[in-house]
Amino acid sequence: QLNLAESGGGFVQPGGSLRLSCAGFGFGLDRYAIGWFRQAPGKEREGISCVSSSGGRTIYADSVKGRFTISRDGALNAVYLQINSLKPEDSADYYCAASVSLSFGAWCPLTSSDYDTWGQGTQVTVSS
Repeated sequence: QLNLAESGGGFVQPGGSLRLSCAGFGFGLDRYAIGWFRQAPGKEREGISCVSSSGGRTIYADSVKGRFTISRDGALNAVYLQINSLKPEDSADYYCAASVSLSFGAWCPLTSSDYDTWGQGTQVTVSS
């Protein structure tokens, strides 16, 4: 059974930082494109970052570019999202997802429908 588990969310003041982790169980994450998504109450799920299966390509949504960094650790079978300069509008549930049944080569999508394996999410709250 393939599972993903996010961790690292929490409460942080504006301008603060968090590192979100996505751990894979039952499969090796480095074989697949991995995406990070977020969903705030009453809003649609937003693709914010992804990394290609090779790890050579990373993509960011304009809303997080320059503040968020995605990375892989093959040895730990994990993908991380470093989130800096947090703003109240970054508050949301954050999810990682793997595209197991689709292959994107040296590219990765920010569309949730391209991902078929999802974690349960971790909550990030940014408030003073």
